[in-house]
Amino acid sequence: MEQQNKMGTAPMGPLIFSMALPAMISMIINALYNIVDSIFVAKYSQDALAAVSLVYPLQMLVVAIGVGTGVGVNSLIARRLGEKRQKHADSAAEHGVALAVVGGIAFFILGWGFSGVFVGAFGASEAVSTFAVQYSHLAVGMSIFVMISMMCEKIQQSGGNMIIPMCQGLTGAIINIILDPLMIFGIGPFPEMGIRGAALATVIGQIFGMLLGLWGVFRRQKVLNVNMREFKWRGQTIKDIYRVGLPGIVMQSVVSVMTAGMNGILIAFSQTAVNVLGVYFKLQTFVFMPVFGLNQGALPVMGYNYGARNRKRLMGAYKITLTAAVVIMGLGLVLFQLLPEQMLMLFVDKSDAAAAQEMIEVGVPALKTISLSFLGAAFGIINSTLFQATARGMNSLIVSVCRQLVVILPAAWILGQQFGLNAVWYSFPIAEIAAFFISYILLWREYRTELRFLGIEREAKA
Repeated sequence: MEQQNKMGTAPMGPLIFSMALPAMISMIINALYNIVDSIFVAKYSQDALAAVSLVYPLQMLVVAIGVGTGVGVNSLIARRLGEKRQKHADSAAEHGVALAVVGGIAFFILGWGFSGVFVGAFGASEAVSTFAVQYSHLAVGMSIFVMISMMCEKIQQSGGNMIIPMCQGLTGAIINIILDPLMIFGIGPFPEMGIRGAALATVIGQIFGMLLGLWGVFRRQKVLNVNMREFKWRGQTIKDIYRVGLPGIVMQSVVSVMTAGMNGILIAFSQTAVNVLGVYFKLQTFVFMPVFGLNQGALPVMGYNYGARNRKRLMGAYKITLTAAVVIMGLGLVLFQLLPEQMLMLFVDKSDAAAAQEMIEVGVPALKTISLSFLGAAFGIINSTLFQATARGMNSLIVSVCRQLVVILPAAWILGQQFGLNAVWYSFPIAEIAAFFISYILLWREYRTELRFLGIEREAKA
């Protein structure tokens, strides 16, 4: 109960940062793991790097289902705790664990049964396609471990526990970073497994993260009573979870669709262009992941105070989180503008001068142009957090679909056809400008119709 009281009474700035810091550290470490993973793969083979880029949309789909469902569970638990409905909060957590297992089984079928069909749609070379299928079998097909791990993180965060979720991310990332070079290149007792080794190292790290998360949910945390032995499916609980979670899933899934669509547009120019987009997504995690960690700390605080009908604390959390996000993304913008070449050179074999030169020629304009969208993205991410915390996930979905599908893909195709490869990258800031105005309109509407009236009924009764 101490964690719940803290979310309703503690000073807002220190509260959010104390809850967000562990998640931010965990996500920065995971960003490092993603980058290190790609660096080792790139040193092994540029075809292998292209293969990882092609599979990336499927991995994003795993994240979409896992995080989207987890956000729905997190929001529901936080709101029920704020409403003092303990049994309903416990039931939401139990449903979250069960849904994670179901999702993992679905991705086993997808990863092993349909990877070849997905990869074949891009018309990549035989070498790249072979690598991509090998990687997908493990990285996507064995996603049950990361699905359960992500759900355990969200369940614990909903009650204010951020330390064990941080340790989950740290454990998985550190194990992966250690195993990556050993399994890819065959160092020590390990045979050379190439791209399969990269995927297997990822899965092993996820298993350890999951085990720690299960211990945290079932043994360590005291806010919720999660008892799967007495678990029974409840249609209303699933509906409440996906009222917020489904828009989040679709919102994350459109990122997969966007990435796949961009790969299809870019591969018509060159394989290097596809590699550059893949490298960008790895590099930008260093900027975006701290902001996502920030919103993980803010989401349960916002959800709790929305459930408690406390407008002042809800909007105070929003303003503090938005300010911090803008600062982080501003620093990221400066980094991408000043050091694009140095970042790109991490992902090439310097002994191949031609490949290195092509990566620089294509990648430097790409990183400088895409990063112009960072400040707008800060506003969009924190608005989505507020929408999810107040059970308005559909607003987040509207903004995301407009950004990722309605604007960016058509803009990228038209710009590419009319002005060439370098113009394609301008589709990112164009889409972010459109999303900014749509998000602002939706936020203003929600504030005028409900959020500004929160707590008035409570004050009237008092």
